[in-house]
Amino acid sequence: MSLTFKNDTEAVLGFVSKYHELNTEIAKVIVGQEDTVRNVLISIFSRGHCLLVGVPGLAKTLLVNTIADALGLSFNRIQFTPDLMPGDIIGSEILDEQRHFQFIKGPLFSNIILADEINRTPPKTQAALLEAMQERQVTAAGKKYPLDSPFFVLATQNPIEQEGTYPLPEAQLDRFMFNVWLDYPTFLEELQVVKLTTSDNKVQLSKVLNAQEIVFFQELIRKIPVADNVIEYAVKLVHKTRLTGEYTSEAAKKYLLWGAGPRASQYLIIGAKCHAAIRGKFSPDIEDVRAIALPILRHRLVLNYKAEAEGVSVEDIIKQLM
Repeated sequence: MSLTFKNDTEAVLGFVSKYHELNTEIAKVIVGQEDTVRNVLISIFSRGHCLLVGVPGLAKTLLVNTIADALGLSFNRIQFTPDLMPGDIIGSEILDEQRHFQFIKGPLFSNIILADEINRTPPKTQAALLEAMQERQVTAAGKKYPLDSPFFVLATQNPIEQEGTYPLPEAQLDRFMFNVWLDYPTFLEELQVVKLTTSDNKVQLSKVLNAQEIVFFQELIRKIPVADNVIEYAVKLVHKTRLTGEYTSEAAKKYLLWGAGPRASQYLIIGAKCHAAIRGKFSPDIEDVRAIALPILRHRLVLNYKAEAEGVSVEDIIKQLM
């Protein structure tokens, strides 16, 4: 695909076409999960990262692998364990035959990283990954090494088994653009999954985009204009979650210990831009903000004991605020 579009309008239409092609390729392997696929792709094109929460066996690894294939990107899966050290993911220096130190890159040097069960590894290793997510570079022996571009981390957590885990602190959870909850497939979807995975059919995926084209579309998304009233709506929605301030909501005062920070407002706008673009719109409206608000705010609100006692969920509060 040529990136020599005549103007940004033509480029947005080209982006819509490529997005639909991507969805078609991914659907050859992944059955259902349309919202999850959409949110992961929005994360990639918004230069964000994604946290997937779901029980084992819901095709989280397969989903990331399929997306990496269709995007023509390099992919590494890192299984996080209690004995994993920062050097195991970043890389380390070794002494070569000429007695010079040489840096050997770790699995983090890839376009797409699947951080499997991120809450199973100690905070020191979590911090090394989260630094890479924020800075797009790693530091080893005092030297900085830039990571590949585009760079996208998709981390997974198992919500059931919490023994021997190291839950991510709120400040680190905030680095993730989306927190996506995966649900079980429907009966019909599971029928299709079983048919697909128990036969000898081998699916060949076509490469829809390459790294250069993805970076081009990431920059295009940033250039999309946003009306002031949409930005005000997004910022006001975030302010409603805080316990003090002129827009504080009754729900926040009653049920929250902590509200969302400024990063939530930034992600709401960049996410709304991408959500609008995949629908062929040249500027987002309030509906685009509302469409992506739940996975952006879900992991940024901390419930108090009253919410837990009354069975009020984060989702209930976000819907109430909108």
